[in-house]
Order: sequence, then C-alpha cells, then structure tokens
Amino acid sequence: MKKCYFGVLLLLTLSAYGQDNVNNNIAQSNQESSLKIYPNPAINDIVYIISTDSADKHVVIYDVFGEVVLMDRIKSKSLDISRLVAGVYVLQITENQNTWTRKLIVK
Repeated sequence: MKKCYFGVLLLLTLSAYGQDNVNNNIAQSNQESSLKIYPNPAINDIVYIISTDSADKHVVIYDVFGEVVLMDRIKSKSLDISRLVAGVYVLQITENQNTWTRKLIVK
C-alpha cells in the first residue's frame, strides 16, 4: 500500500514538472531592457528614469511595508526623491500601457 501511494506521488510530481512552460522570456527581456533607473543606490535627491518611449510616466513608490510614500507624474526623465528617507523602496512605473516594478535603494 505504501508503494502505491509513493508511486502515485512520484507520478504526480513528475507530471507537474513535465508540463510545457510558455516562453515569455523574449517579451520580458524586451520590457526590462526598455526601462533604466539610475543612480541606484540613489545618493542625491534626483533619480533618472529612462525608457524607450518618452511619454509621461506615473510613478508610485512603496516602502517595505507596502504603504504608498510618494506618487508623482513626471514628464521629464528626473524624479525628485528628496522627501524619502534612507531605505529600500519599490517603484511602480506606468507609461502608456506598460507597467514596470523596480527596487530602489536610497542612501
């Protein structure tokens, strides 16, 4: 009986790993390479956000607890982060139909 349960468990485990994965690596790498944030870690009060589209960007910054600490809409490439204290933050950047999430370290 134990061998039967072990065999079923082994079969289910192998079948789960044998599933075909959808290859979205090309689309993800194109999206990731189309957005750059620098300097990171940020030392000054300005962070530059560069993307292939030069449209307006809606930026939401979250702290490590998931609370919104800054919301801003930028038309240029620079984001003023002078109101942020030193720490680790998560940036959610929306431009046109694209949304990116990046980590930002402020020193």
